[in-house]
Amino acid sequence: MARVSSDDLGTESIGRLLIKQAVPASIGILVMSLNILVDTIFVGNWIGSIAIAAINVVLPVSFFIAALGMAIGIGGSSIISRALGADNKAKALKTFGNQITLTLLVTITMVGFGLYFADGLIPAFGGKGAIFKPAKIYYTIVLYGVPFLALCMMGNTVIRAEGKPKFAMIAMIIPSVGNLLMDYVFIYIFDWGMEGAAWATTGGYLLCFGYIFYFFLSRNSELKIKSVDFGLDLPILKEIGSLGFVTLSRQAVTSVTYLLMNNILFDLGGESMVAVYAIIGRMLMFALFPVFGVTQGFLPIAGYNYGAQKFKRVKESINTAIMYAAIVATVVFIGLMVFPAEITGLFLSSRSDMSPDELASNIFVLENTPSAMRWVFAATPIIAIQLIGAAYFQAVGKAVPALLLTLTRQGFFFIPLILILPNYLGELGVWLSFPIADTLSTIVTGYFLRQEVKTSLRTGDTI
Repeated sequence: MARVSSDDLGTESIGRLLIKQAVPASIGILVMSLNILVDTIFVGNWIGSIAIAAINVVLPVSFFIAALGMAIGIGGSSIISRALGADNKAKALKTFGNQITLTLLVTITMVGFGLYFADGLIPAFGGKGAIFKPAKIYYTIVLYGVPFLALCMMGNTVIRAEGKPKFAMIAMIIPSVGNLLMDYVFIYIFDWGMEGAAWATTGGYLLCFGYIFYFFLSRNSELKIKSVDFGLDLPILKEIGSLGFVTLSRQAVTSVTYLLMNNILFDLGGESMVAVYAIIGRMLMFALFPVFGVTQGFLPIAGYNYGAQKFKRVKESINTAIMYAAIVATVVFIGLMVFPAEITGLFLSSRSDMSPDELASNIFVLENTPSAMRWVFAATPIIAIQLIGAAYFQAVGKAVPALLLTLTRQGFFFIPLILILPNYLGELGVWLSFPIADTLSTIVTGYFLRQEVKTSLRTGDTI
């Protein structure tokens, strides 16, 4: 693989650069999303719909702890991108060392708390009734691997900040493929059930960590830190914290959303309704992978050029990223509107050894998921503005607007909607909350992004 320099972020054409950054990011996210998707299909077909619901209950807890690593990674990577753009490599190295130390300290502590309070957390996130036992099995095993996942998520953002998207892509592909292979062996061949699904997931985290550890030791990385860089530096920690808090807040709100959704849907339709949301949640992760890929590719470009004070390139990167993301979001929208029943059918089967209750649950999920999926993705074509807009403020180090815009969709609009609408519209109110929140947050983000371009990126052009 040819070596790539971070200097390319400030010289190559924006369109070509965004493709070079976004395509590997999209492929990596695609493989990771496929991993989650196929993992859910395996669990649904080989264990059952209750197992899908159990995994959905565990995800917000484990992902929140792992998101601590992502928050530290994105916060620090914004600093690294701007430091490299300003030719301040010493600050980039110190920032990376602090990211590693902070990730280890925070995630190991959180895992300890998560294991100690497991019996209270699982029911709080919707793990009630028949869901509790398989959820606890999965939760306990997966949590042991979460610190490695956090380090992977942190390290992956740093690889992108260096301008090495292909290596970041490989880091996402390796654990996904490994997880699927282990799923087949542990669930299908060894018949370990939920334990097998959990160990396959944890094994994937370890594979990812091994590759990222290798990358930073190899000649491919520009960031060769020394022991002194691991010592915590208060100004850098504050900057990491202010920017990383944006990502952490987003994941915290996401976890609260899972908590509310699982409980609201359990009250409306029991375990089967939670399984409907679990399938839709997997599609939210999978179907939008190219949009998220464009967003990931945009971050280092905007951060580097902002640090280098090349504001015309920053503005061009915003316009190009929104255009690319909107095109792929529209394609995704069309596919989901046309084939929701076929997509749902991939997740479940009617095995001869199923109990009547399991069979009834599967039938319920197959009948109710397609219409819900159409509502959830109804506003997909316009979400590019919201995603790129919030990402811009984070990339250039403007923590407060980044935080507020990141929280707009779920915190300010979606959560109030799901607390109000189901009281009048039942389960339809839950699904309608998605497109309404998407539309309102896009309008708000579009307004503030336009104002930012007019005032801070004065190049004589208009957005």
